[in-house]
Amino acid sequence: MDTSAHTMNTLFEQLGLASTDAHIDQFINTHKLFSDKIKLEDATFWNDAQASFLRDAISSDSDWAEVVDELNSRLRG
Repeated sequence: MDTSAHTMNTLFEQLGLASTDAHIDQFINTHKLFSDKIKLEDATFWNDAQASFLRDAISSDSDWAEVVDELNSRLRG
């Protein structure tokens, strides 16, 4: 069982994206979600595997859920 704390950096690694703080900030600034009608996992910038991971993390309230919620907030901020 993985009991390590998940961070935004490890989430981006899990999603197969560049995971430095600068890359994360750039991603978030480039991919803002301006409508509350769009679910995070349904955003067009995710590939199928990324969307599935996010959907599963949210629906199963996995140990990734908290950092996924943080990503969702930052993309809408």
